[in-house]
Amino acid sequence: MNDLLYVNGGNPLRGEITVRGAKNFVSKAMVAALLGETPSVLRNVPQIRDVAVVKGLLELHGVRVEADDAAGTLRLDPSDVEIAHVADIDAHAGSSRIPILFCGPLLHRLGEAFIPDLGGCRIGDRPINYHLDILRQFGAVVEKRPQGIYLSAPRRLQGTKIALPYPSVGATEQLLLTAVRADGITELAGAAIEPEIMDLINVLQKMGAIISVDTDRVIRIEGVERLEGYQHTSLSDRIEAASWASAALATGGDIYVRGATQPEMTTFLNTFRKVGGEFAVDDEGIRFYHPGGDLRSIQLETDVHPGFMTDWQQPLVVALTQAKGLSIVHETVYENRFGFVDALVGMGATIQVYKECLGGRPCRFGQRNFYHSAVISGPTPLSAADIEVPDLRGGFSHLIAALTAKGTSQVRGISLIDRGYEHFMDKLSALGAEFSRD
Repeated sequence: MNDLLYVNGGNPLRGEITVRGAKNFVSKAMVAALLGETPSVLRNVPQIRDVAVVKGLLELHGVRVEADDAAGTLRLDPSDVEIAHVADIDAHAGSSRIPILFCGPLLHRLGEAFIPDLGGCRIGDRPINYHLDILRQFGAVVEKRPQGIYLSAPRRLQGTKIALPYPSVGATEQLLLTAVRADGITELAGAAIEPEIMDLINVLQKMGAIISVDTDRVIRIEGVERLEGYQHTSLSDRIEAASWASAALATGGDIYVRGATQPEMTTFLNTFRKVGGEFAVDDEGIRFYHPGGDLRSIQLETDVHPGFMTDWQQPLVVALTQAKGLSIVHETVYENRFGFVDALVGMGATIQVYKECLGGRPCRFGQRNFYHSAVISGPTPLSAADIEVPDLRGGFSHLIAALTAKGTSQVRGISLIDRGYEHFMDKLSALGAEFSRD
């Protein structure tokens, strides 16, 4: 595909768009279907590249996938699961980290699994060692080979007790997908409890799993011998909804996001209001709009759920360049998430990044030499520029900046945005954005 977009900015985005299921849940629910002995049906599925990658990987492993793209429905039949060829997995998985989550289900179904070198967004150090250590604790044998990592389970995996040093979403997903069919009880302390994790637990419970979640971030799973397929409608994508909300704020616009839901966005909505944005919630979605007047500067720290999620940070920072005063943002989840601000500075934003923790809560990165705090001084008019998209969320943030800036920007690398934003160019058109491609 042509990876270059010309964006003529400086005009408010106005209109209505629709968000479907959460990228960070749908792909995991697709993997969960491997655990069932009967077909599963997943609804509210977005047409994004990550879904296509997982669909391809499932098909390589013998799962029959029937997709109704218009309805957003997938039917997943895992009756004939088999081991895929190494080269095929490598070809499909080059840009995704999802293959690591296939391991637990495949070890239960086939007694073996293989994962190639993993790709994904280069926004921080996300080693797979956590995942491999978890699988070893269940009794998996891990063998590093030239093409990747081969795993085997000589006997049924055994329940275990694990305490995470940090509530990692990926590690929590790995444990859930492995523990539900392991022998005995598994206990995970320090678990992630994001809404997407809770929806994955809903799916696994529908399949026959026994899972409890305590208020102290402890998840207990009682393993079962057999799981059935599920029927489930995905929760809405709170990251995409917040991204469009930030676009409305930055451009002085008014966007109705059909499908957006309040409960998963409470923390974002509070912050949106503090900055000076307005919103209205109804049964079908949320309207986000700039009410006029000055936006207000804020102090913000990202955190694991129920805090302000890291994926909301980058789009909102673009809006904060238009707020009056000094805003301070302390990133505590990913260590290298402020690389995207270089492009904003090139467009006229006044942003300084720091290695120190500019916030009140303890942070993993304070003594580790990462630029993980930012001070944004505004409001500053943004000017058009040539921009290279660095990663998924940073890319959408650059797109918002180009839409906010006066003049025509060239945005390169927009295929990265397709990973997590369904039909984003159609949605831009619906909101009155001016853009073109070669």
